[in-house]
Amino acid sequence: MTMPTPSVEFSVLSPMLIIFAAGVLGILLEALLPRHRRFRAQLMLCCVALASAFGAVVLLAGHRGHAVMGSVAVDGPTLFLQGAILIAAAMASVPMAEHRLSAFTPQGSTVPGSLEEQEATREGALQTEVFPLFMFAVGGMLLFPAASDLLTIFIALEVLSLPLYVLCGLARSRRLLSQEAALKYFLLGAFSSAIFLYGMVLLYGFAGTLSLSGIGGAIDDQGETALVLTGAALLVVGLLFKVGAVPFHSWVPDVYQGAPTPITAFMAAATKIAAFGAMLRILYVALPHLITDWRPVLWGVAALTMVVAAVLTVVQTDIKRLLGYSAVANAGFLLLGVSGTAAGLSSMMFYLVTYGLSTLGAFATVTMIRGADGEEESDTKRWAGLGRRSPAVAGALALFLLAIAGIPLTSGFIGKFAIFQTAAADGAGALVVIGALCSAIAAYAYARVIVTMFFTESDAQSCAVARSRHFTAAIVGTAAAATVLLGVVPQPLFDLAIHAGDFVR
Repeated sequence: MTMPTPSVEFSVLSPMLIIFAAGVLGILLEALLPRHRRFRAQLMLCCVALASAFGAVVLLAGHRGHAVMGSVAVDGPTLFLQGAILIAAAMASVPMAEHRLSAFTPQGSTVPGSLEEQEATREGALQTEVFPLFMFAVGGMLLFPAASDLLTIFIALEVLSLPLYVLCGLARSRRLLSQEAALKYFLLGAFSSAIFLYGMVLLYGFAGTLSLSGIGGAIDDQGETALVLTGAALLVVGLLFKVGAVPFHSWVPDVYQGAPTPITAFMAAATKIAAFGAMLRILYVALPHLITDWRPVLWGVAALTMVVAAVLTVVQTDIKRLLGYSAVANAGFLLLGVSGTAAGLSSMMFYLVTYGLSTLGAFATVTMIRGADGEEESDTKRWAGLGRRSPAVAGALALFLLAIAGIPLTSGFIGKFAIFQTAAADGAGALVVIGALCSAIAAYAYARVIVTMFFTESDAQSCAVARSRHFTAAIVGTAAAATVLLGVVPQPLFDLAIHAGDFVR
């Protein structure tokens, strides 16, 4: 029997290949370049790779088909989510670069090639190896929603996760907390990967194939059995760990608090986009015939996630933990949109983009808020009077918090409205009521931060100030403009999400 000749469609895979090539080249730069030249070279490589990969995604618009013998699917949802991931990565890379560069001096006065930078490099402040790690994580995220068989999904999951474990442990100001966060993320991530792998084995035993479309066809022919239901449940549980849904959320606030803030911003936006993209592909392509089994379960998880996260958000005083529980709550809102319909798919893609922009802007703003010692000040109790000392920074953060809360005239309101409308149309009206109540509860926590910044008198302990960081400020301004624009004129992005169509089988 003649085996088919493997073929690699390089043009179709170009966005992922560009990013992975940049990661490999970044490792070579680390090995070959002297220390004082690495930062500029790595930053330039990162920017060129992200821009080129996004251009490749745009050029592939309208393509539908498979590559690498059916293991990778390139279709409308894949390209939409890949574009969103690349935008999130590009926005997160700017505060990450400035975070690396300004880590040593309190005023952030180091410049590439200067004596200050060389001294910072000797002290370990400039860790340029973050750039190739960042590239590999982005590459894994691009592959995650595009994979069309379970083995490729598992490989993408590990490729995106392993660099993130390392990146979470690279904070310098709170090193022990950062290392604890990395260890927790690694242990729970390995646990979730094992659960996912076990489910994959069970589905292979049932269908005799790892292809998502092959599994869907086997379920259609043979019907549901205990084996396929158990395998599907384990797959979904493994992915629920990655999106941070209750009761698999315990790592989220600890990792968000301990990781470097730019890395947290990247994880909060891009990882959620990639993980939900992979979940949607599995449910829509491999398990559509089990919709009556998995949709009620996911809606139950959504209700539990929204309630628990909303209650725990109220008691947080650390802004990174507060935004961590906010990410958990938003995972619950997104799960309402997993309905198995085209409307649910488009509304979820729209929500993923709007939430990603808001949370990236919020975390980028947090990197600019500093204490008296020059380190990031994430304790909101020390932010009293910040709105008077730095009105632009405080105003931008207030806008992002209002968007995350779902206040009208922001992108967050439109995203939640679309999700709630889809859920109500599919018979989940009670969950919509729960979601609205949980949004109101969480909004209290966001409002308390805004009141602290603008309406609370500062005292001796309230010493937080905003440091001017020009490139990060540009990212904050861009995210703020997009948040308002998508709240007022959301239709172009909605049309793009609708025209992305459905997953290719």
